[in-house]
Amino acid sequence: MSIACIACVDTGEVGLLQMCGKYSGTAAPGINCIMWPFQTVAKVPTKVFQIEVRTDTKTKDNVTLTVTSVIQCCVDAERAHDYYYKLSNPHQQVSSYVHDCIRSLLPNHELDKAFESKDEMASTIKEAVALAMQPYGLNIVTALVTDMAVDPTVLKAMNEINAARRHRVAAVERAEAEKILAVKAAEAEAEAKELSGKGTARMRQAITEGFKGSIESMQHSAGMEAREIIHMMITTQYLDVLKNFAESGKATLVVPHGVGAVDDISSQVRNGFMQAQMVSDK
Repeated sequence: MSIACIACVDTGEVGLLQMCGKYSGTAAPGINCIMWPFQTVAKVPTKVFQIEVRTDTKTKDNVTLTVTSVIQCCVDAERAHDYYYKLSNPHQQVSSYVHDCIRSLLPNHELDKAFESKDEMASTIKEAVALAMQPYGLNIVTALVTDMAVDPTVLKAMNEINAARRHRVAAVERAEAEKILAVKAAEAEAEAKELSGKGTARMRQAITEGFKGSIESMQHSAGMEAREIIHMMITTQYLDVLKNFAESGKATLVVPHGVGAVDDISSQVRNGFMQAQMVSDK
């Protein structure tokens, strides 16, 4: 004896109709009439669910790391019976394929390359798991590699390597900056000396022109010879220098000086002119 019953299937689920334990069809979301107890309904969720997988593996440079990947998948409503009747433990079976995929990829890469190829690894995992789960009515929405955990000692060593590399780059940049400063300072010093030389030359030219004008003026006004005028100017400058040192109070000059010091200077200048004249006469 069978009784007509109502079975409700929620949205986001698929009902699998079984007649005496044998699959006989699917029940859409909503109200469905079944002949109980010969006919039953098994509900299969079609919502996207997530499987988190942690895989321990090694890289090409023998660094052990733990890769955390996430597989987001859902049951194909049209093939829900394959998922329900053919898979006994979907989480474990998906995890096995993920383990196999990761352990075949990472040993071919060194640690740095492994971190750089996360997107490539996720794409490979998705393709491999989707192909394996397709006969069982399980669609793979996406695959993500969310974490790659390295042993703390290895991570510390990597940070030290990166720090040393950055210090080296900073040292090179600092040396380049110091080089530029030194070059600019040398160029500035060269330009300053050039300008100082030009200023000294102009100053000496102005002094020469001043002496020349003074000598010509004294020759016309006093009728003195050029030798006498130069002798008088040197003597006057010598006395002015002594006076300036005496009045400044900030410097000390020790010179042999006596009552006949001016005569000595005059005689030295005069002798110098006489020797120059004798050389030119020869």
